[in-house]
Parts: sequence; structure tokens; C-alpha cells
Amino acid sequence: MEPEALGRLLDRHAAALTLFARQLCDAPEDVVQEAFLRMSVLERAPENPGAWLFRVVRNLALDASLAAGRRRKHEAKAAAKAVAWFEDARLQGPDSVDPAEAERVLAGLPREEREVIVAHLWGGLTFEQIAESSGTSSSTAHRLYVRGLESMRERLGVPCLNRKKPI
Repeated sequence: MEPEALGRLLDRHAAALTLFARQLCDAPEDVVQEAFLRMSVLERAPENPGAWLFRVVRNLALDASLAAGRRRKHEAKAAAKAVAWFEDARLQGPDSVDPAEAERVLAGLPREEREVIVAHLWGGLTFEQIAESSGTSSSTAHRLYVRGLESMRERLGVPCLNRKKPI
């Protein structure tokens, strides 16, 4: 299809197609873009390009909606099976940290600190392994780990017994 003709169709139908797709799926712009991409590779233009675009957008939007539903279903199943990051405080004693609060604080750390803490504590990686995977030095990985734990302890109100060795 000629680029100029495709451009005219885009100008004429894109807004209406996006509105149409929005009724059917969560990613209407992606669906409309895909429809125009499919039209661009056609050997010859459809007899009625507007109707063709609406049909393709409808089909793509329905497919996208079904895929999103399946993804949400799988994510819900995975979340239900997920192991808690922190043990329930009631099992640990009266001075324990609330697991939901600890998870919230961990999520609020800078990405680099959070990645090192998770890789070391839950992944069992050494600081050398973390450094290799993140492209830093092992001392940088260790520094991020210590800084992240200190920040978590401060935000959670957990005292650090030995300032020189916060681990």
C-alpha cells in the first residue's frame, strides 16, 4: 500500500479506531498501530479500507483482551502461591518486624540496594556473584547491601547493635 494513502487513512480513522478499541481492551493504541502495520504490508488496498481497519482492530482488541485476562489469571495464581518474603511476626515474638511493613520498606529502597539485598538474602548469591551479574565490584555490591539494610533498619525502627558490622 502506498505510504501517502496509508497516511490519509491514519489521519482519517486513527482516533475513531482508538476509541473503538478502548471499549474492548486495555491497549487500544497498540492494537490500532498493529492494524495499520498489517495494512501497510498488504499487496493491494482492501476494497473498503475503513471497514477492513475496524474489523482488524476489533479482532486484535478481542485477542488482546483475552490475553490480558489470561495473564491476570496466571498472575493471580502465582501471587497466591508466592512465598512470603518475611516470616509472620507473630511467629517470631513481640519484638519482631511486621512482614508487610518490611516488604513495603524493602520495595521503597533504591533499585540497586533492593536488588543486592534480594540477591544476597533470598537468592543466596555472594557479593562476587552479585557484582558479576550487575557489572559492579564486589565492594560496591557489599556497600549497597549494607546501606540498604541500614536504611531498612532505620525506617523500621530496628536498632543496629554494632554500627561497624550492620550485617
